[in-house]
Amino acid sequence: MNPSPSDLGLGYLVKQERVEVAGGAALNIRSLLDKQQFHDPDGIALALGVSSATWPLFGLVWPSAQKMADLMQTWPLEKLRILEIGCGLGLASLVIHRRFGAVTASDYHPYTQRFLSANLRLNGLPLLPYVQGHWERSNPLLGEFDLIIGSDVLYERDHPAQLAGFIQSHAAAHAQVLIIDPNRGQRSAFHKAMQLHGFGLTQSDILSPLHDTTPYRGRLLNYQRD
Repeated sequence: MNPSPSDLGLGYLVKQERVEVAGGAALNIRSLLDKQQFHDPDGIALALGVSSATWPLFGLVWPSAQKMADLMQTWPLEKLRILEIGCGLGLASLVIHRRFGAVTASDYHPYTQRFLSANLRLNGLPLLPYVQGHWERSNPLLGEFDLIIGSDVLYERDHPAQLAGFIQSHAAAHAQVLIIDPNRGQRSAFHKAMQLHGFGLTQSDILSPLHDTTPYRGRLLNYQRD
């Protein structure tokens, strides 16, 4: 475990863990110790819509993020402009980055970038483009992308419409969107919203366990607009 908060001067507890990646080297990841962490002394997170209950979610290693990292280890990347939405700790972005893919990470949590920077250092990787991306607000600096990826990003009732609108704003004319969803129950609404933006869907189950043999059930949603 990392030094105590008093040593790091963070105001919250962190740990360092090793995350396996199928077909590639494991990642060294700094993450929050648990779901009980909260540190927003200046109210920055609250102003962005991050409540105390959801504050720690960005800083945990989620099963679907591990599955996306596995997928990106073998996904064709050449000439693609890639965006990871709701990146959290950015496992998939780290995998793409070390494969020399042109990836930008984005999230709306104010602490995401500092964790991403720490994890780049832990894995001996150079700086990675990061832009704060809020699904309900204009993000003019973000640009457009050929491939947009996200893991476990449909966990609230208002997420399908928000996310589909965000994707529409930042997807190139001929774009692909990959979402790994652990059966949160919001897929139907998201399918309809994406269809309105011209995206067709193919999907497949993901049933293989995690690298530590923990069971996993989810689905890969593959949207294509040609």
